[in-house]
Amino acid sequence: MSHINGTEIFAKEAPYTYNPLMKTTLIGYARCSTDKQDLSAQKQALLELGVSDDLIYTDHGLTGTNRKRPGLDQAIAAVREGDTLVVPKLDRLARSVPDARAIADELAAKGVKLALGAAVYDPTDPMGKMFFNILATFAEFESDLIRMRTREGMAIARAKGKLRGKQPKLSEKQQKELGRMHATGEYSISDLAELFVVSRPTVYRTLNRIQQA
Repeated sequence: MSHINGTEIFAKEAPYTYNPLMKTTLIGYARCSTDKQDLSAQKQALLELGVSDDLIYTDHGLTGTNRKRPGLDQAIAAVREGDTLVVPKLDRLARSVPDARAIADELAAKGVKLALGAAVYDPTDPMGKMFFNILATFAEFESDLIRMRTREGMAIARAKGKLRGKQPKLSEKQQKELGRMHATGEYSISDLAELFVVSRPTVYRTLNRIQQA
């Protein structure tokens, strides 16, 4: 309150926004599926939610369907009763319904809350539990769609001759010559590997391919 020319002026207070993450220790987790993707946006989102930079655990180049995620294991090990594990989105935590439920149950058993962005998931609330299951279902559905589109794309590429799979290290002419030299009995596998600048397993595979032809 202030006075101007004897008149009392009441200053308007700034609006207060409740943040459910304020009174808890926040542990962050971020993940990207490939080495080419960047974690910067996810880390920035976690920082804006109040997570300290030194409390953000990450997995780089690991898919959500792969449960062996060292960063996630470290994050879960770091949280204590009363803490909150924060992830930008549910699909960063898991991309299958069973995996999402298992992680949520593990956190609940430790007395740890799970925040998806700024929304805190409450496993004791029926509506919250239902919403979480719906999100997990959509995350799994999205993951399945991506895998299906990838398979379809590879099938189309193969049909057009753009995706041939792993090619032999030796040309057809070189394979025939290697076979001929091996048939003389004058060259060992090591000799052939050295002459054709390939590994011994490659020589064995080439000879096996020739025998099957």
